[in-house]
Amino acid sequence: MNLAERCRAIRLLCLDVDGVLTPGDVTHAPAGESKSFHVRDGTALKRWHQAGHRSAILSGRRSPMIAVRASETGIGRVVEGCHDKKAVVEQLAHEMGLSAHQICFIGDDLIDVEALRWCGLAVAVADGCVESRAAAHYITASRGGQAAVREAIERILRCQGHW
Repeated sequence: MNLAERCRAIRLLCLDVDGVLTPGDVTHAPAGESKSFHVRDGTALKRWHQAGHRSAILSGRRSPMIAVRASETGIGRVVEGCHDKKAVVEQLAHEMGLSAHQICFIGDDLIDVEALRWCGLAVAVADGCVESRAAAHYITASRGGQAAVREAIERILRCQGHW
């Protein structure tokens, strides 16, 4: 399948957080951990949901900021402390009645590689590790946390005629 065909089939978007939705920096401050999210990713996620699609966050880390961002952008499922992302994506597919080719996973690091290999559309951010980029069908021009998710969503929704 070519990239446009892969994009047209997507119904579920699964996202890593650190290095994808954020630049990957983790700042520990006296008041707690802070994360920085790009506003254009949020706009694109809202458009994604308006098109009738679903989304999930799969993060190897735990942070109260993840739930806040998920709530702000309408992300339906959040799985934190997730160390086998492929197994979680497979479980989500089963629960939602979807096949692998209907799922896009966006990742950046080694923990994401097996999920990237399993999904119908594997997206790695521009500054992802070599292994994540090698597993990807599409590599964003944008770095993680710099509207890379927006870029991927826009590409998919344009192929679907929903942008």
